[in-house]
Amino acid sequence: MAKSIWLMAIPLVLLLTACTREEVVTDGPKHGEVRDAEPVVVWDNTQQIWVPPEAFWVTETDARGGLTWPQSTVYPKYGDVVEFDTFLVELPSGTCLMTFFHSRWRRANDVWRWDTAFNDYGACPHVFE
Repeated sequence: MAKSIWLMAIPLVLLLTACTREEVVTDGPKHGEVRDAEPVVVWDNTQQIWVPPEAFWVTETDARGGLTWPQSTVYPKYGDVVEFDTFLVELPSGTCLMTFFHSRWRRANDVWRWDTAFNDYGACPHVFE
């Protein structure tokens, strides 16, 4: 008898759980969302404003302790870097924030997944050429 009561209660519990579930709806821009305009801007949720990509990168690296390596045209020596080190690589097409992740340098956007549009910004499309 007790077993049958539990079996009848399961559908009721599932129904009540489904009815009380709240869905989170977020309106507005997401952190790191790129607005393709002139000039290009990125939503910085921390400051609640649109900022240039370079300013967004500064905010992000500052939140993680700051740039580990100075902006440069030359990558830091492999033996000197550790996981999550960051630096701005400088190419003729601009700069791109890089993060050392899983034993190699990657575009920071490939690690943190802000907006795919970052991969087309500044030097980011050319960092592996």
